[in-house]
Amino acid sequence: MHMTVTTDCKDALAAHAKGDWKRAHELVQQHEGNTFADWIHAMLHRDEGDHGNAGYWYRRAGKPASNTSIEVERQSILAALNDE
Repeated sequence: MHMTVTTDCKDALAAHAKGDWKRAHELVQQHEGNTFADWIHAMLHRDEGDHGNAGYWYRRAGKPASNTSIEVERQSILAALNDE
């Protein structure tokens, strides 16, 4: 994966963890079509309660909709990014 995508995805996760949903969303929107960016996009919309939109992004990412806490999902995404 291109380093900019990885960095932006990690930065999006960090921004979200700090409560900056808007910044996280802006970062992942730049990389639509990337599995990790789409997965984070899904998590962001799930966190805001927009489950229909979240479902769309989970499907785009090829991931099942999560039923864990947002924090657990965020950590799972970060771990998967670190394995790349």
